[in-house]
Amino acid sequence: MARARPGDGGVVRGELVIDTARRRVTERGREIALTNLEFELLAFLARHPGIVFSRERLFTSVWGLDAVGDNATVMVHIGHIREKIEPDPAQPVYIETVRGAGYRFAEQARRG
Repeated sequence: MARARPGDGGVVRGELVIDTARRRVTERGREIALTNLEFELLAFLARHPGIVFSRERLFTSVWGLDAVGDNATVMVHIGHIREKIEPDPAQPVYIETVRGAGYRFAEQARRG
């Protein structure tokens, strides 16, 4: 289960730490450089573990209601985040794809 960091609204999941107050992400102690949108997307998902969000809902929630663009942008950003935070992006443990529905932040990080 995701654990909030005291006082900052951050999330700890296994080896992944999302410090929302400092806008820092580390995985296994290594700081991960994310763009602003990548950070916002990851933080949004992490604040709602286990909940499946469609690409459209993520686009609206992260980019804003008046954002105009292709929802495939979400898929591209998810791919970039996975390349940066996942031990094996081909078998993600943090951001899961729910086929035909969207994406969710794992309730528990799986290690294989």
